[in-house]
Amino acid sequence: MAFSNPAFVADGDSEKPSTINLTSKLPEFNPAKKPLRDKWGKDIEFLLSCIALSVGLGNVWRFPFTALENGGGAFVIPYLFVLFLVGRPIYYLEMLICQFSSRGCINVYDAVPAMRGIGYGQVYSTGVVMAFYASLLGITTRYLVASFGNPLPWSECQDSWDANCIDSGLAVLEGAGANATMVVSAELYFVKEVLNAADSLDDGIGTPDWRLVLCLLVPWTCVCLVLIKGIKSSGKASYFLAIFPYVVMLILLIRSCTLEGAGTGMLYFIKPQWDRIFEAKVWYAAVTQMFFSLTVCFGNVMMYSSYNRFTNNVNRDVTVVTILDTLTSMLAGLIVFGVIGHLAHVTNSPDLSKVVRGGGGLAFITYPDAIAKFTFWPQFFAVAFFLMLFVLGIGSIVGMATTIMTVIRDRFPHLKPSLVAIGIAIVGFGIGIIYTTPGGQFLLDFLDFYGASFVALVLAVFEIITLSWIYGVGRLCRDIEFMLGIRTGLYWRICWGFVTPIMLIAILIYHIVTYEAFTSNGYVFSNGMYAFGWCVFAAGVLQLPAWAVYAVLKRKETNWKERISSCFRPTYDWGPEDTELNVKYRESVEKHVQTLTLKQNLLRRIYDNVFK
Repeated sequence: MAFSNPAFVADGDSEKPSTINLTSKLPEFNPAKKPLRDKWGKDIEFLLSCIALSVGLGNVWRFPFTALENGGGAFVIPYLFVLFLVGRPIYYLEMLICQFSSRGCINVYDAVPAMRGIGYGQVYSTGVVMAFYASLLGITTRYLVASFGNPLPWSECQDSWDANCIDSGLAVLEGAGANATMVVSAELYFVKEVLNAADSLDDGIGTPDWRLVLCLLVPWTCVCLVLIKGIKSSGKASYFLAIFPYVVMLILLIRSCTLEGAGTGMLYFIKPQWDRIFEAKVWYAAVTQMFFSLTVCFGNVMMYSSYNRFTNNVNRDVTVVTILDTLTSMLAGLIVFGVIGHLAHVTNSPDLSKVVRGGGGLAFITYPDAIAKFTFWPQFFAVAFFLMLFVLGIGSIVGMATTIMTVIRDRFPHLKPSLVAIGIAIVGFGIGIIYTTPGGQFLLDFLDFYGASFVALVLAVFEIITLSWIYGVGRLCRDIEFMLGIRTGLYWRICWGFVTPIMLIAILIYHIVTYEAFTSNGYVFSNGMYAFGWCVFAAGVLQLPAWAVYAVLKRKETNWKERISSCFRPTYDWGPEDTELNVKYRESVEKHVQTLTLKQNLLRRIYDNVFK
């Protein structure tokens, strides 16, 4: 444990000693082994890139439908609670550790080499999310092209849909609510025209829609071009990626507020349902949504902060990003639930949770329905909205793709950035084609659960335990003081040491104990699909023990006990990237180790780990 022996160990391929003798000279740090990383052009570019990364599809697309599925206000209160006690501390922790070390989400585990599999598992999960996020941008591109039509194609019912349909373009519907089974044209357009959605996967996923395949090329081309230009290009693009969406969302909020019945929907969103607020599954949904909203525990924040200058004030950045992220989620929720309240009014539906088709397609139903009711130039607002959604998605995907690219280039620095970028785009596009099939949305929901949400929660537990209790809260706080010259407050120490890990562990245990087979809009998958889902889950989580075994086998000590224990201490070159700073840092660690009392009871060691 970190609080018992915080000394460095040598890298497995090095001839340097395995531990530092406290009375001897520190082993020489050789900067030639690792080229210096690129840096952000300006600190503001890092901040805006984090906003573009975290304030994205997770807020505008995923947050509203997750809130709808979990009782509206019954979900919002746990979400805000989790954001304050779990999301914000983890966000700050990830920023700090990677800015301090200038290492990405894999190499940052030089701090605890045995746990390097956490980083690989998170990169795997990032790849899963990146692929289906890009497919959503393919759908967005399809809507963006259709937005130039007059009238908007989803604003009117089509005879071929053969359903009880209500024109979304009608602002006032006299007596339309007599039949509660009626469906707005925006929903039918999404299901029947855009997705050509299958009712089940019993007959397979079907053939890819060529129009969606072509649309999928657009986001991947944009992402590839940004990746080729490098991290500084990403910083320049962030000015537009972070600011433009708020203009459009404010316009939509104003329009949503003017719809009849919108107040009922918004009240449903913000008013807690106290009988559901203590349901553990709602808290699980809040935690997993927090991962997507802030994009923590996927390695993306770690990657961005690893390109920071050493003394950047990340405390300020964390405050700005988390506040904006929360406000964006609430803003998106008010817009969507305002429209849902209006739809409930026109269809005479007493249950808001069943007004529209749930799941990931919710954003492609409620937002277009609201836009169809614009009496002045709806095409302009449709183009603006779907361009905004596209921009938000690109900001998120660029961050995810850059994470994967950073991992590859850290491992193979001789590879050209353009080659890696093109390779990522080709593989991502190839995987994304499965989401353009009639059964694609079933697969999206399925892989979101088994390959992203569940994996992220498990790895988040190990991440917080690793950094807080193996590396150590106390050592982390001393690193912060060395880097920024500030002492860490009690809020951060208590959250990192106790509150955050306890909450994550409790929610994970409950989720495992009460696990039920995943269903999508009531559809129960086959046993073969569930077996495939567990394989997808295992491919992410088993990275942890696999890389731990590798780390132990890589060691050169003859004693197995020493081999294992050395894998839980930082490598000899751990610390700041700059050579002089690294030497000074390791001297400060040596001085602290000399002050430790070897014989301490457990409570004293726990106290020292968190508060010293």
